[in-house]
Amino acid sequence: DDILAIVRNPFTYNACRYSFLEKILVRLKLQLNADGKIPVRNIFQMFPADRKRVEAALSSCHLPKGKNDGINPEDFPETVYKSFLMNLCPRPEIDEIFTSHHSKAKPYMTKEHLTKFINKKQRDSHLNDVLFPPAKPEQVQGLIEKYEPSGMNIQRGQLSPEGMVWFLCGPENSVISQDKLLLYKDMSQPLSHYFINSSHNTYLTAGQFSGISSPEMYRQTLLAGCRCVELDCWKGKPPDEEPIITHGFTMTTEILFKDAVEAIAESAFKTSPYPVILSFENHVDSPKQQAKMAEYCRTIFGDMLLTEPLEKFPLKPGVPLPSPQDLLGKILIKNKKNQFTSGENQDTLRKAKGPEDDTAEQPTPTDKDSTARTGEATEEVGEAEEDLEDLNEEEIKKMQSDEGTAGLEATAYEEMSSLVNYIQPIKFDTFEISAQKNQSYVVSSFTETKAYELLTKSPIQFVDYNKRQMSRIYPKGTRMDSSNYMPQMFWNVGCQMVALNFQTTDVPMQQNMALFEFNGQSGYLLKHVFMRRPDKQFDPFSVDRIDVVVASTLSITIISGQFLSDRSVKSYVEVELFGLPGDPKRRYRTKLTPTANSINPVWKEDAFVFEKIMMPELASLRVVALEEGGKFIGQRIIPITAVCSGYHHICLRSESNMPLNLPSLFVYVEMKDYVPDSWADMTMALCNPIKFFSAQDKKSSKSQEADMERPRLQKGLSTIQLTTNGLPNTTATTSTPPSDGLAGTRGKEDATKESAKPPTVPQTASIEELQQMKMFGKLLKKQEKELKELERKASKRREELLQRYTFLFTELAAQADKKKTPCPTKSQKKKRSLTLDETSAGRNGGERPESPGQRALELKEKLEEELLQLGEDHYDGIRKKKEQHAAEQIAKMIELAREKQACELKALKDSSESDHKELKKKLEAKRLDRIQAVAKNTSDKSAQERQGRRNKVSSTTPPPPSEATPGWLAEIMPWRAPSHWTRSWSPQYVTFLCPQHHCNRC
Repeated sequence: DDILAIVRNPFTYNACRYSFLEKILVRLKLQLNADGKIPVRNIFQMFPADRKRVEAALSSCHLPKGKNDGINPEDFPETVYKSFLMNLCPRPEIDEIFTSHHSKAKPYMTKEHLTKFINKKQRDSHLNDVLFPPAKPEQVQGLIEKYEPSGMNIQRGQLSPEGMVWFLCGPENSVISQDKLLLYKDMSQPLSHYFINSSHNTYLTAGQFSGISSPEMYRQTLLAGCRCVELDCWKGKPPDEEPIITHGFTMTTEILFKDAVEAIAESAFKTSPYPVILSFENHVDSPKQQAKMAEYCRTIFGDMLLTEPLEKFPLKPGVPLPSPQDLLGKILIKNKKNQFTSGENQDTLRKAKGPEDDTAEQPTPTDKDSTARTGEATEEVGEAEEDLEDLNEEEIKKMQSDEGTAGLEATAYEEMSSLVNYIQPIKFDTFEISAQKNQSYVVSSFTETKAYELLTKSPIQFVDYNKRQMSRIYPKGTRMDSSNYMPQMFWNVGCQMVALNFQTTDVPMQQNMALFEFNGQSGYLLKHVFMRRPDKQFDPFSVDRIDVVVASTLSITIISGQFLSDRSVKSYVEVELFGLPGDPKRRYRTKLTPTANSINPVWKEDAFVFEKIMMPELASLRVVALEEGGKFIGQRIIPITAVCSGYHHICLRSESNMPLNLPSLFVYVEMKDYVPDSWADMTMALCNPIKFFSAQDKKSSKSQEADMERPRLQKGLSTIQLTTNGLPNTTATTSTPPSDGLAGTRGKEDATKESAKPPTVPQTASIEELQQMKMFGKLLKKQEKELKELERKASKRREELLQRYTFLFTELAAQADKKKTPCPTKSQKKKRSLTLDETSAGRNGGERPESPGQRALELKEKLEEELLQLGEDHYDGIRKKKEQHAAEQIAKMIELAREKQACELKALKDSSESDHKELKKKLEAKRLDRIQAVAKNTSDKSAQERQGRRNKVSSTTPPPPSEATPGWLAEIMPWRAPSHWTRSWSPQYVTFLCPQHHCNRC
């Protein structure tokens, strides 16, 4: 168990880049020659791509480089090994990254710069700074001490370019989120809420028709984390009558049922403690042998076999299934379950049959009446058997070609039925009937074609069905080469047991192994909450955003590769995304390397962007490296939720998903939340408001400078005046405000300043600008691809036509040569080409055959006619396609123009509202200033008048005390007051009051 724990450790499979390089060093030091030295020959064999570069790297490390030389292990420590690797595989791309993040003109990076690099590039942007604090210089000092080869740099807190290389190869920069490898999912949900790692025809080691069967396949499959294996059980032959496992009606070999059960019992819970489901395809129509199968299961599995339902989860409608946590260490049987009469009635039936009937062999599985000869089954079973009985041969062949032998299972007798509880298979009827019955313990199996038909017609109902109960999908019977279908489409609707052929390591199987490697290799992955909650509705074909689910944007840049191949060849990389139908489905591909370099090829290309991943929990990324010509180098499939952002090394794996020590890819990955283009500015403002507004200020200052350079526009705008209510006056007439002294002058100056500021008017996009947009460019690329596809198809048809007529002409010439011979035999007369018979089908049988020359002329004319027709069809197809493309381009431009117009209208509205508010504020301020200026001016005038009177009065002599008007007053005043006016006397001035009104106004 300890060895198995080391071998199956997920951290060993997902180790960092340097861990795999260390394995090479350990292997070299263990393979010593007779003198106890490391043979240089082994180093050449370990790095066979370029022997000259290996010799140069050994020389630079002052090591012997001869083929028959040896190296002392003491002379080849880890430091020398690292130096050898740096000389053999230099990393100029990491040097560029290093120089872009350290102080200029300095060959090192300080711990402050390294801290900034880690927090900016290597840190997940979704992490909370409080719960997951960013890196600090004190922590980064430990990284420098770990990876920096120079002791002097360690003391100074500096990192060299070589230290940067080993830092990026370390476990701190794994492309996989390490916590996802452990058991992190909730395992207390019902079984129907999980994806279950499932196998189809587990016993086979190769093809479905003539492959070899082996019980060892059950051990290897269960050790790989599979939780659902299949057993195709058939009746054994006398005298032992031991049940066997094989693929019926084929040439595959047989294994004993007992051996398979023993293998399952040994390996069921070595990798995962969670329940194992045994999917029986039972063709054993003998009660005796079925009883023997049940006895083997009871005795060999023992307490591991779940024979009775749990008390908390009875087999009743509406009761959910137990959870994997509730079924720890249990084995569940999936087999047909029938209800039998109990006690005396059962004994009566057996006595009526007689002992010879009970022990007699039933008909073989090839007999289509074999399922209609049992008396113990209920009416439901009887009806199913009658349905099978009514099938004709063509229907049975069709069933076998699609469903294989699954549709011809035998009746389940009492002994096997008693072992079945939570996984009871029945024939699927409709989603509505299943919802009405509401039986979570009932499971239905579908071929991939039937399941695909259901998910395309009723995807939402299929998702709801899988919320309540389980379904099993298996490959169609025509996959004789044991190939697999893509499981992603069935995971998208929540199918739990998507069974694959584990013996075939193709892309679907690679994806299955890569996904179930997470969550502690438990074999169970919890589905998304939308695929579990009954009150939520999920449509996998939806292209809009899913409620509460934040879509993601994945950007990956393929920078370089290391030790990709054993040969010096050109190579390229493909990147692909698996997910929902609405996710971006494009497969990206780098260019072929310009030179044959397998040690350190570099691709200087733009990032591959998957813009909108609807549900990241259901998506996975595939990266594959290929040689020129398409030969496989290595691959890696990673769930999107487990991908880490930053610079990383992706250690490639083989087709069987086993880690490769040397091949790797250096990439830059950026994961972020998807933001539509229309919300990009707002998102930037929320993330970094200071940066956003500073950029906006720079843009506004630049626009103002550009506007000042347009005197005509400024002169025209200077004539715009402001009305009293604050709204701009757009008419041609101008109104001059009244002059109120200083206030009027200031008002004119302010109005002139306001009019000199040009309003920001959005520019209308031209046709050329619309055509330069990204969406229009995508449409053009798509249309170009369609036209190329039409050309390719036309050329292919033309080649096929020419090949066919070339064959006809050749055969015609051969027949002419035969006619020249005097005595042709009967066999030569009978041998005629099928194609020649078809071309001469319109000729009567009694007519004399034409001469070869006439026949050649006819074929030539017919060839010309067909070529002409083919050209016309191709021309018509191109014309129609171009017309369609033109309509699509116009529609796309109209759509883009409307979007642009909407943005412009919104900008105009926002600008108008803001300008209106600013003008109101400024006019209100001007009005208050004007009122204050007028009040101040009026008070100043009255004060001046009073002061003048005061001066005049003070300059004269005081009047004599007399009632008559004093003479000095008569000299001052140009007129004499009437005698009936009252004279008021004051030390400061004299006031005459009107006798009628007693005022000084008259």
